[in-house]
Amino acid sequence: MSPTEEYTQRLGAREAQVARLEKIHVRIANVRLLLALSLAVTGWLALQSQWFSPWWLLIPIAAFIGAAMYHLEIGRARSAAQRAARFYKRGLARIEDRWIGSGQHGERFDVPHHVYASDLDLFGKGSLFELLSTARTRMGEEALAQWLLAPAGLAEIQIRHACIEELRDRLDLREDLAVLGEDSEVGVHPQALPQWAETPNELTQYWILTAALLLPVLAAATATIWAISGFASPFLAILLMEAGVAYLLRKPLNRILYGTENAFDNLKLLAALLTRLERERFRSPQLQALMRELLSHELKPSQAIARLSRIVNYTESRRNPIVAVFGVPMMYVVHCALAAERWRGKHGKAVRAWLKVLGEIESLMSIASYSYEHPEDPFPQFVAGPACFEGEALGHPLIAAASCVRNDVAISGKRKVLLVSGSNMSGKSTLLRSVGINTVLAMAGAPVRARRLRMTPLQVGASIRINDSLHEGSSRFYAEITRLRQLYDLQDRAAPLLFLLDELLQGTNSTDRRIGAEGVVGAFVTGGAIGLVSTHDLALTDIAGSASGALHNVHFQDEIVDGRMKFDFRLQEGIVTKSNGIELMRSIGLKV
Repeated sequence: MSPTEEYTQRLGAREAQVARLEKIHVRIANVRLLLALSLAVTGWLALQSQWFSPWWLLIPIAAFIGAAMYHLEIGRARSAAQRAARFYKRGLARIEDRWIGSGQHGERFDVPHHVYASDLDLFGKGSLFELLSTARTRMGEEALAQWLLAPAGLAEIQIRHACIEELRDRLDLREDLAVLGEDSEVGVHPQALPQWAETPNELTQYWILTAALLLPVLAAATATIWAISGFASPFLAILLMEAGVAYLLRKPLNRILYGTENAFDNLKLLAALLTRLERERFRSPQLQALMRELLSHELKPSQAIARLSRIVNYTESRRNPIVAVFGVPMMYVVHCALAAERWRGKHGKAVRAWLKVLGEIESLMSIASYSYEHPEDPFPQFVAGPACFEGEALGHPLIAAASCVRNDVAISGKRKVLLVSGSNMSGKSTLLRSVGINTVLAMAGAPVRARRLRMTPLQVGASIRINDSLHEGSSRFYAEITRLRQLYDLQDRAAPLLFLLDELLQGTNSTDRRIGAEGVVGAFVTGGAIGLVSTHDLALTDIAGSASGALHNVHFQDEIVDGRMKFDFRLQEGIVTKSNGIELMRSIGLKV
């Protein structure tokens, strides 16, 4: 069964479940209304008639409470079915290229002046991140973003391949993780909880625990004396002592309780995700190793987080008026803080590892979902030796399949640079982005949009979307040469550089441009890099290197038909032989 058929079948089942539960939900609401009316009638009869006992009120009250609890469970089941239906709708939207605007954009990960993130549309609406991410937590999103922003080593990539191959067909697990929690949006923030958990405890003095245990007992005893004898002085004295303790501890109490409440926005979701993962049994050694790291603590992380969630609930209850009345004599706030610190002492050091493992698993699940939904996209084949990139039927994963034109791209052996010529809008920039984004996918451990891709590990560096900056006071040319310097520094990395230079040095005069282009490309090639350079300036197509075979000319062609420019976006050998700039200007009425 294809992914489309599987998703469609499951979507139909979930929508049928939603419809069935909706009918039950409405019926129970009607039953609750009838029970409320019967309670009112029973109460009136009990008050008006001597022969009708008030004890009969217990029957409609019990029935109403039971119906309310069942109504709540049906409502939760309906919400879960609705979230499952949305999960499959989004999956179908990704398969059918209708996904733009339906997921998390990840703009917060768009690092200024990164060497390829903005150039290759990694983040933002319609980005690679939006296409890939199915994470429920910020940890999962951050892990995926980091994988896209920095290439992994070959050993790590191979580990990710093994994990993704196992996770790819675990559709039930992906659905379960997607529907957990009260809504289907991303929850759980990773910064606050580890920071709070790793903070040293403050209420460690022995007298604090002694006072917290002894004074509430004395308060209860003196309150009893007051109730029996009417002698209130001992009780008031104990209250003053408790108030004094609370005043002395007010600053650490505020830090602990405020930190506990803000450690996480959604601890229940975190506990639910961990519980579901703990039930799964994995075959691959890599996933088993992740689960061992997750379960290495004395208590399962799901149980520990659930306990912390209860502590947070207790802490928040101090604002309840009833709790507030008894809070001072029972030293409720101090006991909440001590409970939080006991939790922190037992589990605090393990929290960061739990969140790291959860983030990695969610990132793997995101890529596994993409792999399942695009079964025709293979993993790249990595080879040893000098830098190379050989792609067959290479396409851009962010372009709809119906309109994506694929091309073969080969940079290997003596051929170090493809110089791509052609007019504007002919496909030059898209080709550079296709090569770049598929390399990013490959180095993150993901499948690629190609029939086949054979490559060495590579570090991408791009100068495609470079503009002047009024805020930074730099021209386009200065911004470009600054980026080129960044790319030059990347040659010291372990993986060879794959440079992608769009309209190289177009911000300067033609003489400087030619000399500069020769120097820049020559320096990259000498340093062991490979890459693509695009231009519509034919003067650059015979720069040094073409004679030795290191630089190879390819081009995109275009033609004007009935006054309109048309492109086939097919990469062809050699230098472009036709320029339609003047003809195009004349076609729109310019006097040229």
